[in-house]
Amino acid sequence: MRGLLWLLALFALAVGISLAARFNDGYLLLVVPPYRIEVALTLAIFLFFAAFVLLYALLHAIGLTLSLPNRVSAFRARRRREKAAASFHEAVRLLFEGRFTQALSKAAEAYTTGQSPGMAALIAARAAQRLREPEKEKEWLDRVSVGDRKLEPARLMLQAEIAIDRSQFQDATAALQDLQNLTGRHIAALRLELRAQQGCGNWQEVLRLARLLEKREALLPEPAQEIKTKAHQESIRQLQSDKGQLLDYLRQVPARERSPRLTYTSAEAFLEHGADDEAQRLIEKQLDTQWDSALVQLYGQVRGSDLTSCIARAEKWLPQHPDDPRLLLTLGRLCVAQRLWGKAQIYLEASLSLHDQRAVRLELARLFERTERSDEAMPHYRAAAEQVA
Repeated sequence: MRGLLWLLALFALAVGISLAARFNDGYLLLVVPPYRIEVALTLAIFLFFAAFVLLYALLHAIGLTLSLPNRVSAFRARRRREKAAASFHEAVRLLFEGRFTQALSKAAEAYTTGQSPGMAALIAARAAQRLREPEKEKEWLDRVSVGDRKLEPARLMLQAEIAIDRSQFQDATAALQDLQNLTGRHIAALRLELRAQQGCGNWQEVLRLARLLEKREALLPEPAQEIKTKAHQESIRQLQSDKGQLLDYLRQVPARERSPRLTYTSAEAFLEHGADDEAQRLIEKQLDTQWDSALVQLYGQVRGSDLTSCIARAEKWLPQHPDDPRLLLTLGRLCVAQRLWGKAQIYLEASLSLHDQRAVRLELARLFERTERSDEAMPHYRAAAEQVA
């Protein structure tokens, strides 16, 4: 539409000039002795503009000719930049596609041509990590900050992740500490640090990070509880040689972080330390809150100062869990410890009728031996040996 309007305007201008020239009787007289030149004014104006246009075209052509080398250089530089940008974009695409060899090659091309060298080096380092090429990882990581200092936090994050993948947890924590000094720690960095601290065995730090991530809703409650339970278990194992420290630690564990597994580990530590009464109280408190068959079976190993109360407590649980073979095994063991042979045999045989366990077979065999019934003990020993085989 715009072209049509310009064409109409030109036609109108031509018509106007023609009409003006038709009624113009003027002329131009040029005197160059001994010559005289007389030219119509309209023709003189036309010749003037024609000369101007020709001169302009000539000067423009000369300018273009003189600037040709620079224009060629600029064209080549533009082509190189376009090629470098294409290589960079290809490297990103190939990295996400999982074609790490090609991604490394394209990132190297982009780095060589100066297209976002820092980012290109970062992509190359990630590709080298996926290809399990440590030397290239280090080479490209060293080039990241050279290309752009703003990429230092990204380099430290990648360095920490690489160290964790190689189980170099101390190196990972050092890199994350440098990151904290630069920019502080965000959610992704906290997740990496959690993995690094787990690898280092710094369980109190693991607890702190798990609680922080859960508070920020960056960790689901179930995985967070699993991590915290594991951290508590490992801390308890480290303290199990000192009964006082172990008791102090357990008092500090929040109620929401207690679980049957944690109670099991704590009770085991007390039993190994010979603190059976503490183990008994701990197990009873947990079972009154939440039932756990594994914890019930551990209760059968308690040899506290009052086994009669243990038997009474276990018998109170029996009506609520009559089909739990581990509870019946525990009752049998406690009765054996109290030399209640008849009750022990009843409980053990009831447990065996629910589930044929090697532990129950062995308890029955020992019971029969202690009551001088070796003939009845031998079948249970044989059955227990077959279960091992």
